[in-house]
Amino acid sequence: MLDFLDISSYLGLPASGSAHAPGIDLMMAMVHWLMLFLFVGWGSYFIFVLFRFRQSKNPTASYDGADGKYSKAQEGAVILFESALLVWFAFPIMGQMKNEFPAENTAFEVNVIAEQFAWNIHYPGADGVVGKRDINLIDLAINPIGLDRSDPAAEDDLVMVNELHLPVDRDVVINISSKDVIHSFGVPEFRVKQDAVPGLVIPIWFRPTLEGEFEIACAQLCGLSHYRMRGYVTVESQAEVTGWIQQMLEEEAAF
Repeated sequence: MLDFLDISSYLGLPASGSAHAPGIDLMMAMVHWLMLFLFVGWGSYFIFVLFRFRQSKNPTASYDGADGKYSKAQEGAVILFESALLVWFAFPIMGQMKNEFPAENTAFEVNVIAEQFAWNIHYPGADGVVGKRDINLIDLAINPIGLDRSDPAAEDDLVMVNELHLPVDRDVVINISSKDVIHSFGVPEFRVKQDAVPGLVIPIWFRPTLEGEFEIACAQLCGLSHYRMRGYVTVESQAEVTGWIQQMLEEEAAF
C-alpha cells in the first residue's frame, strides 16, 4: 500500500540489510515527498507572484505585506507533518535502537576497536566471553588490541583486522571503541552509523537480514589515510560464522 513511498529504487539507496532499515527508509521517503511537495508548491507560487505583481501591473510598491490566512494554514500543516514524522517514526526507531537492547546472552556480541587506519575485530570464543584487554600489552604487529592472554576468557578469543562476520537473522551487539582519534563505524546497507570515541565503549545493535559481503566505511575524517580505512562485513548463517571463527583459531594456533 505504501510502495509509492519506497525511494530506495530510484534514489540510489543501497539494499535494506537489517530489520530496522525499512522503517528508516520509509521515514526518509516521507521527508523527500514533503520536500518535493514544498518545492513544487512554493516554486509555483513564486512564479505566480512574479507574474501577478510585476511592475507594469503594480507600479507602486506595497510595504504592508499579505494579510491572508492561507500562508499560516500551510505553515501549520508543515509543522504538523514534521511533528508526526518525529513522534511516529523518528522517536520510536531511535528509542528502539538505543534503549531496547536484546536480552543478555541472546545476541551475537563482538567488539570493534578502531584505529588509524583499520578496524580491529575482537570475537569471543566458544565460551561466549571476551577476554580482558590491557593497553600496556598493545603490540601493533602481534597484539593490536592488547588482549591479555593470561585471562582464561581470552584463551579462545579471535582478533582479526577488517574482517567482521555476522550471523543472518540474529540480533547482533557491536561494542565500538577507538584507540586514538574519533572514527565512525558505518555500514549503509544496515542503516547503521556510530562514532568510535576514544575513552568510550559505545554499544549498538541491529539484526542483519541480508546475506552477502558489505563494506565498513569510516564516516569521520580521521587522518591522512582516512580514505583507505575500509573493512568488510560478511553476513552468513550462524553455523558458517562459528565454523569460520574455529578455522581462523586453528590457523592461528598452527603458527
